[in-house]
Amino acid sequence: MSKYITILSKGLYSFIKTKYENGFNYLLDITAIDYSEYETEHKQQYALVYILRHQDFKQVIIIKTYISSLYIDSISDIFSGANWLEREVYDQYGIEFNNHPNMRRVLNHREFVGFPLRKSYPITKGQLLYEVDDLLDEMKNHLKYKNIKDKDLMFLNIGPAHPASHGTIRTYVALDGETIAAAITEIGYLHRGFEKSCENHTYNQIVPYTDRLNYCSAISNNIAFVKTVEEMLNLDITPRAKAIRVMLLELSRIEDHLVCLAAILVDMGGLTNYWYIYNPREDIYDLLSKLTGARLTNSFMRVGGMANDLYDGFKADLKNVLIKVKEGIDEALSLIKHNRIFHDRTQNIGIISAKDAINASLTGPNLRASGISFDMRKDNPYYGYENYDFDVVVGSIGDVYDRIMVRFEEITQSTSIIKQVMKNLPDGEVNIKDASVVLPKKEDVYNTIEGVMNQFKLIIDGVKVASNEYYSSIEATNGELGFFIVSDGSGTPYKVKVKSPSFSAIAAYPSMIEGSLLADSILTLGSLNIIAGEMDR
Repeated sequence: MSKYITILSKGLYSFIKTKYENGFNYLLDITAIDYSEYETEHKQQYALVYILRHQDFKQVIIIKTYISSLYIDSISDIFSGANWLEREVYDQYGIEFNNHPNMRRVLNHREFVGFPLRKSYPITKGQLLYEVDDLLDEMKNHLKYKNIKDKDLMFLNIGPAHPASHGTIRTYVALDGETIAAAITEIGYLHRGFEKSCENHTYNQIVPYTDRLNYCSAISNNIAFVKTVEEMLNLDITPRAKAIRVMLLELSRIEDHLVCLAAILVDMGGLTNYWYIYNPREDIYDLLSKLTGARLTNSFMRVGGMANDLYDGFKADLKNVLIKVKEGIDEALSLIKHNRIFHDRTQNIGIISAKDAINASLTGPNLRASGISFDMRKDNPYYGYENYDFDVVVGSIGDVYDRIMVRFEEITQSTSIIKQVMKNLPDGEVNIKDASVVLPKKEDVYNTIEGVMNQFKLIIDGVKVASNEYYSSIEATNGELGFFIVSDGSGTPYKVKVKSPSFSAIAAYPSMIEGSLLADSILTLGSLNIIAGEMDR
């Protein structure tokens, strides 16, 4: 359970710095709330919310401050990860941070007028970009900050329409020969207003939208969202539902890691490895398609449970898939484990130290590769993870090699967890028995007036969540995937904020590639496993 602290805005910077010195040195997220359509005892329209985790990785505090003006001091000198998080708040709400090194939009384009997450901004108002930003002004400021003269430098765009950029990501680099002297990254090409859309849909209607965040492991997004809503409702789902969710989370972790590993080995020129790794992923897709009715965006979870139970024969199909995954991993590792080219291209490349990784708000495999043993399944267990036997995989250097090998071994650990789940899978229902939350069975809808009315109310009004402000998260594929939800008591959330692992990872990326060769920047990006849908939302 997170501890909620409300303080005055004048003392915010000092308070956060004190908390940092007292061990709350991991910044999870920063967001704002527009209270213009919400009854509150405070007169201010806006509040800022800071979510911090302690260095023991168990305690979380949520710091909230109401602001009387649209200006507040930046904390980017305390947390490097605050740089982009503060830019996002400015971009979406128009709140500016004093002494910020680069106060400009990050998700919306530079010609965008207004601030889309303000309640006054109409959801139907789209805005086109007519002139591309050459990023020269930002690069010149960055070179000045780094005390680099640009007269002998060559400027180059990597992406956004480049296969090696792993999605719609643009990195503008200043090259000294083949060495990157300075780099800045531009995102937002895939931004589609996920959080704004959530404010206009019921909680269960949002589930398909979560699929479009990390679309390489869609079910994990489903679970992270409905888990947050269920905790706000004080619901305890059934033992069978918990076990199936754990199994699907680990299966999602495997399929996502397979994509990451296959892609980065192709970037390195190892096409054979790609087929060994990628084909088992297709088998997972076939399995999920048979279970959920969709290959990529599964939309399988519901508040209070899930769409349906496992089908007859699922256990045998899953067993065959896991055999193929192991075969593929073993074949790929046999080709690279003692391959000098692989080691030369990955070791001591794209290094981020443990201290810098925490300060940049990295999470998941990217954080563990730097030597930090933080895994929510162990440190903040949920759904009975404490009952499963598995190891937290940790690197030592924080380079491309570590990030690759951590994911290889995590696939093995996830396979072990899945086998334990299926061996001890509880019987019973997958949905709780609560007519105010779970849709009635079809035979009741078709044959009883009570069933029709229950179905109608839940579809039209949605699941009613009492007024609350709440943060919860899971250990998703790329790390801590969290949702901060503000409820006003209706069936539609007043606000939803996604704590996105990929957003923090891409924010750290430019500094990781500065001083490295251009070719190595591609492998560094691939090893971070940036998923553009989750990053841009």
